[in-house]
Amino acid sequence: MSEENIATQWDPVGYDQNARFVSDLGEPVLQLLNPKSGETVLDLGCGDGELTLKLIDAGCHVIAVDSSPAMVESSLAKGINARVMDGQHLEFEGVFDAVFSNAALHWMTQPREVIAGVRRALKPTGRFVAEMGGQGNVVSVLAALTKARQRRGLAPVNPWYFPSVEEYRQLLEEAGFQVPVIQLIPRPTALPGELRGWLETFAGSFLNTASAECEEMIAEIAEELAPTLRDDSGKWTVDYVRLRFMGCNSFDLR
Repeated sequence: MSEENIATQWDPVGYDQNARFVSDLGEPVLQLLNPKSGETVLDLGCGDGELTLKLIDAGCHVIAVDSSPAMVESSLAKGINARVMDGQHLEFEGVFDAVFSNAALHWMTQPREVIAGVRRALKPTGRFVAEMGGQGNVVSVLAALTKARQRRGLAPVNPWYFPSVEEYRQLLEEAGFQVPVIQLIPRPTALPGELRGWLETFAGSFLNTASAECEEMIAEIAEELAPTLRDDSGKWTVDYVRLRFMGCNSFDLR
């Protein structure tokens, strides 16, 4: 997962500890992609490369890109052909049978640029298959983070883009894609540990991490959310909603 927002610094070790569920829960979107041996695939926002390895195991020729140098380094260490690249400014033309993305597009806040770059990168018969945060994703956490900043007089921030089905379908169709599959999927997601780990991994841009207030903010947010997101055994579950889709290229082949 991880297309880096300007205020988000990715740590592969922390990601593995606090966010391994991201790749572990990526199997349905891989099934939608249905990769074929010999296909050339772009993994857009590859993160640490765990799902990329599954594409390689399926016999695909894969190029993986991510805007985080640390994540790309982690992918390279796994033997993946990975490179640092902004997903909003892709540098490919007509080379891929498919573009695949899991849990990365919601970090790219210029969706028109992303979709245009994907379409340029695809062959005339190519497909764009992805899953991202959709409308309503982590809504309770986002509200708590926003209120914590407001109480401190800090300017509002939001590094995420969580579109509705209607909005993203329109963007895909305006770019020339046919959209046979697009749906919002509520997916409450159990965390491997405390909410703190999730906040430190994904919400750094909210937390004013350079300030001594960071610890106070984390404790305050956890206290506010515990009644709704933590069960009696202490297990945290975050209110994830995913947008999963397939866009098919519709270039005129004549």
